[in-house]
Amino acid sequence: MAMSAVARDTVFALRRQIAKIEGTLPERLEAPVPGATGSDVTIVRRGLAVASPDAFLHTGIEGLDAALGGGLPKAALNEIHGLETRDAGAVAGFALSLASLILKQKQGLPVLWIGTAEIFREAGFPYASGLHALFGIEPDQLLFSEAPKLLDALWVAEEAARMPAFAAVILEIRGSPRLLDLTATRRLHARAQAAGRPVLLLRQAGEAEPTAAPVRLIVSAAPAASRKTLAGPLAGSIGRPAFTVDIGKSRTALPGQFTLEWNPDEHAFAERTENSVAVVPLPLRGTDPAAASGAVLAFPPVASPAAISPTTGDQPSRQQRPAHRSPRRTG
Repeated sequence: MAMSAVARDTVFALRRQIAKIEGTLPERLEAPVPGATGSDVTIVRRGLAVASPDAFLHTGIEGLDAALGGGLPKAALNEIHGLETRDAGAVAGFALSLASLILKQKQGLPVLWIGTAEIFREAGFPYASGLHALFGIEPDQLLFSEAPKLLDALWVAEEAARMPAFAAVILEIRGSPRLLDLTATRRLHARAQAAGRPVLLLRQAGEAEPTAAPVRLIVSAAPAASRKTLAGPLAGSIGRPAFTVDIGKSRTALPGQFTLEWNPDEHAFAERTENSVAVVPLPLRGTDPAAASGAVLAFPPVASPAAISPTTGDQPSRQQRPAHRSPRRTG
């Protein structure tokens, strides 16, 4: 029994230490209650609930902000994950959207984008002429630092994360390198907390690994909707940029998937609700929906097979014979 009590106390101490590290340790707040006598009433709240609203970067999407516990923490390391290389454009566009929201609050400060020569050669640089039109970011507000090696990029990110001259720091990494381990992300997270500014970690084509980032968003490109006109959606047109955002990790541990559109005019996100489409056959007693009308093409009448005389000229030539009848290549 003595060993069980010791083990139980050890488990409780470990849980308390983990909650303290994660910032979810319950806090005691002394609040006087009108009409109460004697000592004040103690109210117990979780650390996540008592956080100041200014501590989060609000995306403007109520469902996403609520699932993240208020939004993206400003003084923290936030991970934006692209599962495949082809998602690099969507991840970069989503990061620029967040940078636009950050620069609205910290005007006059630039954003530093750090990467290696490999990542910039593979994914490219953002188009400078489109920064202002799409995101409201001036070209001189986005600085780039190209490091020859990942070790140099991590050092630049750690040093820049504690400098008050930047509104935010973006670190773009490709794959799952061994140098980007839990210790390296803890250093970045600690620098971001001490400086009070966000550090965005862009992961291109990498596996989901344990990191110190309290938030991990998995971003991919979503089909763009048609442009809206006064007469309705314009068929065949391409509308606003759209992202599919999955919550891979958060302090609330609430899952969720959202389709967000970026409004280049207002520089803000908008949630898009997909139209419900039947993906399974209707019941036997039901009726199938009418097929959508399409273009009608006129073709000349085709003669019946019996009307075609089996002459030699009607037989396919040697070059027109099916491929499966030709001899296979050997050797």
